[in-house]
Amino acid sequence: MKDENKHQKILQAAIKVFSEKGFYNSRVSEIAKEASVADGTIYLYFKNKDDILISLFEEEFGKIVGNMRAALAQEKDALQKIRRFAITHLSIVTNHPHLAEVMGVEVRQSTKFMKEYVNQPFIEYLNLIRSVVTEGQEKGLLRKDLTPGVMKRALFGALDEMARYWVLSTKKKHRIDEAALQISDIFIRGMMTEEARKTYPWPP
Repeated sequence: MKDENKHQKILQAAIKVFSEKGFYNSRVSEIAKEASVADGTIYLYFKNKDDILISLFEEEFGKIVGNMRAALAQEKDALQKIRRFAITHLSIVTNHPHLAEVMGVEVRQSTKFMKEYVNQPFIEYLNLIRSVVTEGQEKGLLRKDLTPGVMKRALFGALDEMARYWVLSTKKKHRIDEAALQISDIFIRGMMTEEARKTYPWPP
């Protein structure tokens, strides 16, 4: 019977090792050492290094999706939700820097992950943005000529680029919380309907 605590220890160790050494240069033996388990123990839980990365992504991104749902549920309308999405997304960079680096940078180093993995948690995450855009269009706050599928990738792309800059840059030229507000404001102002601009001053 597999030990769930040991499973989690291995994943947390992998986050640290992948972020410090990079996915490509990391070895399973280094993850085992960080987790304080024998090398062979790793293979009782995971097939290989790629499998560790995929499992890590699924579990951690699943938590991120849940936290984002809860954060968005606290906001009253689509405009506030877009801002909340940006703030919550970029807060991962400061609150969990190792995880942010693995999620934003190291997953791209795995050929198996990029070519073969059906990234369901990520799809769910993007669709949170789609739902917010659709809600805003239905309430007359956001322009109906905009395609929600395009907007979800555009907003995520801007936030993802800022997050990657933050984790990779040795000299931080921007405050991450201010970046979240600026990025969300650009999108909100660009997506608002003319009627909403008259009745809903932004920023509030």
